[in-house]
Amino acid sequence: MRVDWSPLRRELALWRAEGRHLPLWWRDDDAVRATAALEDLTALATALELPVHLAVIPAFAEPSLAEAVAESLMLLPTVHGWAHENRAAPGAKKAEFGAAHPDSATLLSRGLTELQALFGPRLLPVFVAPWNRLHADVLPHLAIEGYRAVSTFTPRPQPFARPGLLIVNTHIDPIDWRGTRGLHDPAAIMAQTVAHLQARRAGTEDPTEPLGYLTHHLVHDADIWSFSHALLTELLDGGATATPLTQLLKDTA
Repeated sequence: MRVDWSPLRRELALWRAEGRHLPLWWRDDDAVRATAALEDLTALATALELPVHLAVIPAFAEPSLAEAVAESLMLLPTVHGWAHENRAAPGAKKAEFGAAHPDSATLLSRGLTELQALFGPRLLPVFVAPWNRLHADVLPHLAIEGYRAVSTFTPRPQPFARPGLLIVNTHIDPIDWRGTRGLHDPAAIMAQTVAHLQARRAGTEDPTEPLGYLTHHLVHDADIWSFSHALLTELLDGGATATPLTQLLKDTA
């Protein structure tokens, strides 16, 4: 796998020359138990010194995952819906909380409570929407139940979804979900990343939102692992700063 990193390196050089700060965070979805793939994820996060935020599915989370989190400060658990169950209407795009259901408040509360019992104070009160879809009618329930932040995909329209509920989205996904389900074309990922950085410099995207890298360790092949390592290394070496959500939640308390 050959990747031309020069467009990204040129853009990052402009950021450094202009004295700009690029916060970077990493989210990995669908964790439920300790696996060999989770060990690989932990090893990569450790090597990069970049914490990875595990979006954990509450309904299926196992004690082995809590044990893995307890052993590494690089793993930061968050709440990933309830059961990652598609509850969308027939023909609509998949979503578990794409609308407010009669039991939404109960499931949101249960997800947070059960993962707090599993992970203790290591759990971040951050709600990661399954399939990155979250209806506005769900937001009041999240705030009431004690969540402090929400995360989907694409640049955030504003820093807060509602008072006290921070938005921290992801922006780059290396997987070709609609095609091979392997690594997407590296040139396309590169162009997308550079476009996000250019939009931030131009002020058309929020330059204060951490640039979010989204992975799914359970389905990675060798190319996805290799590219993720290389891209995150390029960003960090180019001046990006690891920005865990623990820091953001503390700053907005």
